[in-house]
Amino acid sequence: MKPFLLSLTTMVNLSVIIVNFNTKELLVKCLDSIFNRDHDISFEVIVIDNGSTDSSVDFLTNYKPLNINHFQLIKNQLNLGYAKANNQGIKASQGKYILLVNSDTIVKKNSLKSLVDFAESNKDAGVVGSRLINLDGSPQASCFHFPTFKNAILEYWFAKKGLFEKYIPQTNKPSEVDAVVGAGFLISQNAVRKIGLLDERYFAYFEDIDYCRRIWANGLKVYYLPESEIVHHHGASFEKIAGRAKAQKMLVASSKKYHGLFKYYLLTFILWLGQKWRKYLKN
Repeated sequence: MKPFLLSLTTMVNLSVIIVNFNTKELLVKCLDSIFNRDHDISFEVIVIDNGSTDSSVDFLTNYKPLNINHFQLIKNQLNLGYAKANNQGIKASQGKYILLVNSDTIVKKNSLKSLVDFAESNKDAGVVGSRLINLDGSPQASCFHFPTFKNAILEYWFAKKGLFEKYIPQTNKPSEVDAVVGAGFLISQNAVRKIGLLDERYFAYFEDIDYCRRIWANGLKVYYLPESEIVHHHGASFEKIAGRAKAQKMLVASSKKYHGLFKYYLLTFILWLGQKWRKYLKN
């Protein structure tokens, strides 16, 4: 993707971008957690509705937050996919920083300011990810190591946890990671200018890890910031896209785009063989 230049007239510190598809009840809670709390930072919220068929559009059309001047709705007639819809929001944004937030999240107090303050203090930050929390308050796996052959073998053959699947950093301090989940995903101005938009080839899944890969390739860093906390109803927003069966097909399709066909099938074989090997050892 070609770099995208932000408007020269930045009006707010942060643009919060939310893609919605048939998740009205979750979206209401998400918006309330942003507008009805004192985040001590100037921000705007841009919601992109991806052709919802529930009552989401009626709700959003009549939505009147206190800070109404900083609320914008983009209505799509069809579901254009997660990456493309987010790019619509980025293009319409006026903030110095971009925060991609899933509709199935609740943003905790001071979490927005923590992200922006950290990015302001760390100019090498391309992406900063919040600590994601389950509904019961427990931490949620939200970081990745890049999915290499080595990491696949170490985790699936030798039980070295967290090298291929998502993991939770065991620290309460900011830390560098390969990639973070896109449910709470701050993109710096430097990243947007140097790298550009999300890759729209990904309808759903892998757009976050792909963007983080490009962050590192362009001399910037990805950070995990546990001080910023976001409650995440894991999987709820993507299950609404098509149901579990179709969501799995989209995951496979995105994996093939990310890895390339040869690497995808080789990784699949490594994972399958590793599972068989560990089952054999267990028996």
